[in-house]
Amino acid sequence: MNAPEKAFIDEFVSLRRQIHSAPELAFEEHETARLVAEKLASWGYTVTTGVGGTGVVGQLRRGDAKTCLGLRADMDALPIQEGTQLPWASVKPGLMHACGHDGHTAMLLAAAKRLAQDCDFDGTLNLIFQPAEEGGGGALKMMADGLFTRFPCDMIFAAHNMPGMTTGQLVFRNGPAMASSDYATVTLTGRGGHGAMPHLANDPVVAAASIVMALQTVVSRNIDPLHPAVVTVGAVNAGHANNVIPAVAKLEISVRALTPEARTLLESKVKSIIHGQAQSYGLTADIDWRQGYAVLVNDPTATQFAIATAQAMAPAAGVNPDGPMLMGSEDFAFMLQQVPGCYFLIGNGTGDGHGACMVHNPGYDFNDDIIAVGADFWTTLALAFFSTTPKRETS
Repeated sequence: MNAPEKAFIDEFVSLRRQIHSAPELAFEEHETARLVAEKLASWGYTVTTGVGGTGVVGQLRRGDAKTCLGLRADMDALPIQEGTQLPWASVKPGLMHACGHDGHTAMLLAAAKRLAQDCDFDGTLNLIFQPAEEGGGGALKMMADGLFTRFPCDMIFAAHNMPGMTTGQLVFRNGPAMASSDYATVTLTGRGGHGAMPHLANDPVVAAASIVMALQTVVSRNIDPLHPAVVTVGAVNAGHANNVIPAVAKLEISVRALTPEARTLLESKVKSIIHGQAQSYGLTADIDWRQGYAVLVNDPTATQFAIATAQAMAPAAGVNPDGPMLMGSEDFAFMLQQVPGCYFLIGNGTGDGHGACMVHNPGYDFNDDIIAVGADFWTTLALAFFSTTPKRETS
């Protein structure tokens, strides 16, 4: 990397660390959004703030072409106490950028500056800085606020860093790439009693234990083995004393699938097992089922275009055109339901460093070495898109 290029990237490494030190939760990204808006405006973008709450859109129009491209980054942090002790660690107790959204924002801002100051193209570039990806459904909020009506996009792309993959490797997958996520709170109500006289009670603890075990059969015996799915009971809460049978037990469950059909089947089977098991123990079961994010499905034309762009760019760490499906969830899935596009991964590193630590962990940190890769790819993708707008496959 020559000196001017290093100085350019160092500007955004510093910016990334500034954002990292001052994390903000979903829909509270006021300072991050202000910083993003100020930077975009200084480079000549038309900036719209408050989209879907704290979302920011920077638009750059060049020439007369009607072609519109969307690039998206997320901005929110997590309620986790940082444990890295890095110089740029969070100064806010109990909050940290544990998923790399600080880096995603910095990469897109780096590309934004380069595209505005050093590049010529014909079309409209929409840079979308989204709030509340971490379970808040910020994508839906922005869309409900007219995102794609106010800022039409012919295609849209987004990226996420990925620990455990080689630093800077670009990883793509066509079709279903990330799982849906649904959640259930189950309340089992029986009859409490003395631990020495269980025959006079209807024990929800035993029923809860039976339900936990029975739910393990949903994936193994109801879902096609070729279709990944997950049912996890993350919490079981009941009682306070060893000699008292409680009247109520609660379970917290998460359910994930990689096809809409499997998602529907999982909901049906999980509910059926819970009600059946509860009835067999003489209990009632109340299920509060909450739909989360949809299955993320990459468009084949957009994905192939992104792969071809990456391969032509030839990043030092290489390109994987057939990466793994992930059981994590991402609300960019909702944007892909309205606009064809592709969500891909950038390797955050392997080994024992902070970059290799998995996301949502107190020891995680975004790998600043991939800011240059991300900025280069976003720039190259935008210029390629406006010069050779890919045509979608038609049936």
